[in-house]
Amino acid sequence: MPYNSASDTLNPKKGHRLKDIPAHDPYVLVHNETNTYYMYTTGIPQLTDLERNGVLVYKSKDLNDWEGPYVVFEVPDGTWAHPQHGTWAPEVHHYLGKYYLFVTLHNQDSIIAEPPEVWKTTHLRGTSIAVSDSPEGPFELIKKDGPVPPRDFMTLDGTLYEDENGKPWMVYCHEWIQVIDGTFEAIPLKSDLSAADGEPQHLFKASDAPWLNAEIKPTVKPLNYVSDGCQLYRTKGGHLVMLWSSYSNGSYVQTIARSKSGKLAGPWEQLEPLVACDSGHGMLFKTFEGEWMLILHHPFSTPASRAKIYEVEETEDSFKVVKPRVDLHT
Repeated sequence: MPYNSASDTLNPKKGHRLKDIPAHDPYVLVHNETNTYYMYTTGIPQLTDLERNGVLVYKSKDLNDWEGPYVVFEVPDGTWAHPQHGTWAPEVHHYLGKYYLFVTLHNQDSIIAEPPEVWKTTHLRGTSIAVSDSPEGPFELIKKDGPVPPRDFMTLDGTLYEDENGKPWMVYCHEWIQVIDGTFEAIPLKSDLSAADGEPQHLFKASDAPWLNAEIKPTVKPLNYVSDGCQLYRTKGGHLVMLWSSYSNGSYVQTIARSKSGKLAGPWEQLEPLVACDSGHGMLFKTFEGEWMLILHHPFSTPASRAKIYEVEETEDSFKVVKPRVDLHT
């Protein structure tokens, strides 16, 4: 691939704009202690100087100019994951005084099932958690023998949720490749996030969205429904909502659901999509000025994918997109 200075991990520098940075599944950590925005994204050898897959961070004071990239994590040897098979959906949470990286790892050599038992070969994929004392890493894997969700589940995009009792959970997506109709599930975590602390619970399935059109692959008979990018937030009115992504009319979309009970168990109702046109896997953050923003990637495909930011309005029971922040994209 052609050289891109915004992907040059050997020569991080200031002055990058979002339009310069190849970004897929972008995630922003707002660091109040240093008035810094940290944007995490996947780092792949094809775009960087890395010899193995990892996670990159860029930092900014104003969302306009970004400094980086800095490598905060690389898939190590001697773990369940293959260093050359991907690092998806990295996100960093400040929890109990430390910083926790949630990242989806893979091992394509570890086969779960093959046809004719299943319609498509499935392999080991799931979210792992790594820890650091700093948002700039380095992050070290906590559990090295497998992902947090069950090994026989093909999962991705795990995120941290703390319930009304202070109990931490990992909410994740169960791959449509394995279950055809992709689902969202939650598994309780130990207090130190070192491992699961119970059995997974079903939240809802992608086809629950009435607007969602089944994606039909030309060589595949089953209808399949993609479940991606779950993120949970509590509105000012106390309502629990989940951002998630799927496909509609062949295009990636950013949508939102709301829990009718206000609790993780739901039941969940599906609202209208927030952003269409091959855009998704977004998350919300609040600026230092107190404004809500949505960051997502557009288009879907790498290396063309870029982070896009939208101004968002918080209502009593949801979030609404106000406008794209074009000034941050140009």
